[in-house]
Amino acid sequence: MSNDGDNATALAQAVDGFVAHLGQERRLSSHTSQAYRRDLDTFLAFCKRRGLHDWDGIDHGHIREYAAAEHRGGLGARTIQRRLSALRTLFEYLRREKLATRNPAQGVSAPKAPKRLPVALDADQMARLLEFRASDALSARDKALMELFYSSGLRLAELVGLDLTDLDLADATVRITGKGGKTRIVPVGRAAIAALKAWLQERATIARPGQAALFLARGGGRIGTRAVQLRVAAWARRRGIETHLHPHMFRHSFASHLLESSQNLRGVQELLGHSNIGTTQIYTHLDFQHLAKVYDAAHPRAKRQT
Repeated sequence: MSNDGDNATALAQAVDGFVAHLGQERRLSSHTSQAYRRDLDTFLAFCKRRGLHDWDGIDHGHIREYAAAEHRGGLGARTIQRRLSALRTLFEYLRREKLATRNPAQGVSAPKAPKRLPVALDADQMARLLEFRASDALSARDKALMELFYSSGLRLAELVGLDLTDLDLADATVRITGKGGKTRIVPVGRAAIAALKAWLQERATIARPGQAALFLARGGGRIGTRAVQLRVAAWARRRGIETHLHPHMFRHSFASHLLESSQNLRGVQELLGHSNIGTTQIYTHLDFQHLAKVYDAAHPRAKRQT
């Protein structure tokens, strides 16, 4: 019994040495080091329950069993993946210190995380959000940028990166530089065009000389991503939208509403600038949810008996 206790202590001491190495040699913050410590303590507890007291006595099967036990205990896939990553890093340290001869955590993966469906506003919520009259330069800017978000499905970084020369009001299009420097030209809707024209009149009163950005901050320079996030959330509260609204939800709403109407997945892919159609297909799940609700509400055989 005492030998098992000594071996268990040796495992814990090795983890102590690893955590110290993270802070002293790899210069990780104490917060990060302690996060490693908490994750590895769960593995030490697993080893104690399984009677594992030697690093080289731990194999792939034990690591998989540990991951499965964590999953059964209710942990999400991302948390388990983080713990497995901590174990892989630990075993590499143990190999360098000659405390282990192999890394059994290599090649062990966490259960796949379920895909999170993007949250979108419905058409009525979007209409309520956008139907306000601009009363000054900043509200004109906010209305224009939100209308353009929803009209054209932009990412936040794409919107704040727009220059005046990217917008063609006569052609009702906007040129977008997306991920990887790829450009695409997408249409701009009638309501967005009207809001943009109103903003451009106000923009001239606050723009710094030579400023190329389409959307400006109060001081006349290019607006930042954080400012857009705050303004969008503020307008949602002001307009009585209970959902926590963030800029990417305009893109989700654009895609799901367009797909509901057109059923043209490839066209939506091109408008969003997705290189892989599989990324766009997640919006078909949103569309199916919408159709399922319609079915449940309308089909005689779907209605619940009262």
